[in-house]
Amino acid sequence: MKKVILTAAVSVALVANAYAAGRSTISVVGSSTVYPFATVVAEKFGKKTSFSTPKIESTGSGGGMKLFCNGVGLSTPDITNASRRIKKSEYDKCQKNGVTDIVEVHIGFDGIAVANSKKSEQLKLSRKDLFLALAQKVPNPDGSKTLVENPYKTWKQVNAALPDTAIEVLGPPPTSGTRDAFAELAMEGGCKKFDFIKAMKKSDKKAYKGICHTVREDGPYIEAGENDNLIVQKLDKNPNALGIFGFSFLEQNDDKVQGSLVEGKVPEFETIADGSYPISRPLYFYVKKAHMDSIPGMDAYLKEFTSESAMGEDGYLLDKGLIPLSDDERDMLRKNVMAGKTLSM
Repeated sequence: MKKVILTAAVSVALVANAYAAGRSTISVVGSSTVYPFATVVAEKFGKKTSFSTPKIESTGSGGGMKLFCNGVGLSTPDITNASRRIKKSEYDKCQKNGVTDIVEVHIGFDGIAVANSKKSEQLKLSRKDLFLALAQKVPNPDGSKTLVENPYKTWKQVNAALPDTAIEVLGPPPTSGTRDAFAELAMEGGCKKFDFIKAMKKSDKKAYKGICHTVREDGPYIEAGENDNLIVQKLDKNPNALGIFGFSFLEQNDDKVQGSLVEGKVPEFETIADGSYPISRPLYFYVKKAHMDSIPGMDAYLKEFTSESAMGEDGYLLDKGLIPLSDDERDMLRKNVMAGKTLSM
C-alpha cells in the first residue's frame, strides 16, 4: 500500500512540474483513424481559447497505448486515441507504471472500408472472401477439414463470381487499431463460416485466434504504414488493388475511391450507424487523469471534443465521417467525462 501511495505522490509531483518546466501544450498520440477528428478539434480549440493548439501525433492505436502507459509526467502523452477499446494487458501495464486513473471517452463509431479506385468495378465481397484471400492458413480446397498455407493468388480463385485479378490489398500494420478491428470483425467473421474452425474457439481459443487473425505474408497483403492517405493515393494509381482504411478517409476521398459491398452492404453513414455494415467499430480516446490539473487546457479540450457542436448529430466531426453516439449516450458521456469518472477493468 505504501508503494502505491508513494508512486501516486511522485506522479502528481512530476506532472505538477510539467508546466513549470515549459510544457504548455497538450500531447496526444495514437490511432490514425481518430487522428483527423482530433486534429479538427485541436484546431478549433486553438482558435477558440487562449491555450496552445494541442500536438497530435499519429502512432497507431497500439503504439499510442505503449507511449501512454509508460508512466506520468512531462515526457509522456496526456491522451491517446484508439480505434478499439483498451486491452486488459494495456490497462494492466498502465497500472503497473503508475497510470492508475484513466478516463475513457467513447466518441462514436467508424466503419472499415475495403475500397478500390473508382476507375474499377465496385466489388461485392463477403467476410468469407476476405478471410480466404488474406489469411495465412485456410481450409484445404479439397474439402477436407485441414488447413494449408494460403494457395489463392486471384480473387476468382477465392470466389468464382469475383474478377480474375491478382489479390493485392494495401492495409495497416499490426500496431494499428484498424488492423486489429479488421482481423476481429472481417477475417474472424469469415473464419467462423467454417464449422471445424469455429469449434476450435471452445477447445483451443489460442489456436482459433491464430488461424482467424493471422494475415498472410507471401505478398498479396501489403503493409502500407499508418498513413491512410497514402493508401488512397496508391489505389488511385493502381485500379486493381484494394485498400483497408477507416470510413472517414473513404468519405473524404469519394471522388477517387469507392467502398466494396460487404455482405451486400455499402459502408455509409446509415449502415454503420444501424450496425448492418458488418465491419464497423467504436472509436475512443483515453485521458491521463493525473495530468488534468497540471497541463493547461485539458478540461477545455475535453469539453470541446465532447460538445454537441463537435460530436452531436449536426456536429463538425460528422463532416469528417464520425458516426455519432445516441443523444442519451452523448449526455451520459459528457457527465462522466466532466466528473472525471475513471476506468476499471
